[in-house]
Amino acid sequence: MKLVSRSLSLALLALLIGVFLTQPVRAHHGWGWATQEEFQLTGEIAAVRLGNPHGELTLDVKGEKWIVEVGQPWRNEKAGLTQKLLSKGQVITAHGHRSAKKGQRLMKAERVVINGRSYNLYPDRES
Repeated sequence: MKLVSRSLSLALLALLIGVFLTQPVRAHHGWGWATQEEFQLTGEIAAVRLGNPHGELTLDVKGEKWIVEVGQPWRNEKAGLTQKLLSKGQVITAHGHRSAKKGQRLMKAERVVINGRSYNLYPDRES
């Protein structure tokens, strides 16, 4: 009986730890932090960080630095976005939604346009 009780206690502890460790991840992801209105931004890529949970591009937009979130590696690949296209010096136009937090220069891209070609990261979303 003691072994069952200990096993149950460990299982509950593991469950609680899992719940608490995933809180920041759930709070960050999704679209709840962004405005509902469409937003467009054009600038030159000044820095790139591709990878999980999503890629981030730092754009120089008329002397201001903006962070543009692009997709996860698989999503970028599916849209046709390569590392070469998302490289420093490339001029892009990002379409999506900006942060609802006043003054925060952050946006989530649904689609990017590079050299006149459109790359749709979220074809299932209306844009």
